[in-house]
Amino acid sequence: MKPVLIISILLIVASLKSFSQQTDRTADEKALRYLKEVEWPKAYQEQDTVLLDRILADEFKMIGSEGEYSTKKDQLDYIKTHKSNNISFRFEIKRLDIFENNTAIVSGTGTIRRKDKDGEFELTYQSSNVLIKRKSQWKAISSHTSGDKITRL
Repeated sequence: MKPVLIISILLIVASLKSFSQQTDRTADEKALRYLKEVEWPKAYQEQDTVLLDRILADEFKMIGSEGEYSTKKDQLDYIKTHKSNNISFRFEIKRLDIFENNTAIVSGTGTIRRKDKDGEFELTYQSSNVLIKRKSQWKAISSHTSGDKITRL
């Protein structure tokens, strides 16, 4: 083969590989956004232990805003016995990074609207999550929340 033809073929192969990697990255970003913004809150809102079990890796650990530790089992037990009283929930992702070893960091601000005997209020907090991709599925292995702030409406 002529050197020009070989170089052309190598460039095409490299371009296709780069395009494939970018497509995979876009799909992963979309999956992570959906997991964090839709599925995770839904699991807690609807007491869906099957969904939460799928989201959390077996070795999942959480550090809550008060410094308390919990495991996947603790979180599953919690949603079984605590019905959500949220009026609404939204999560704004401020950081979404995917690393070459199938690890991702997703962090941002959660805003929960609730009502108690004194009326409606919003609870805002910061959350940081580490996820790994196993068998084409993203699983949370770590979560940390902090900065709880209550604002009366």
